[in-house]
Amino acid sequence: MANQHKEKLRGIRGVDDALWIDLDRAAKTAGSDRSKVTRELWEWFVGRPGADLPERPASSEEKTA
Repeated sequence: MANQHKEKLRGIRGVDDALWIDLDRAAKTAGSDRSKVTRELWEWFVGRPGADLPERPASSEEKTA
């Protein structure tokens, strides 16, 4: 079938718009995207071998310190 995603889509409930926008902005700043950051975090959280926490850009408070 045309236009089918390669992977099953999974929704995340309870994420407000501001957090979604902040995550998108932070992921792009780190040279990544929301999906990659989410996968990396989940893999680290469940203890997959070789998994590391995703890179996190400095917050505005950390940049001014």
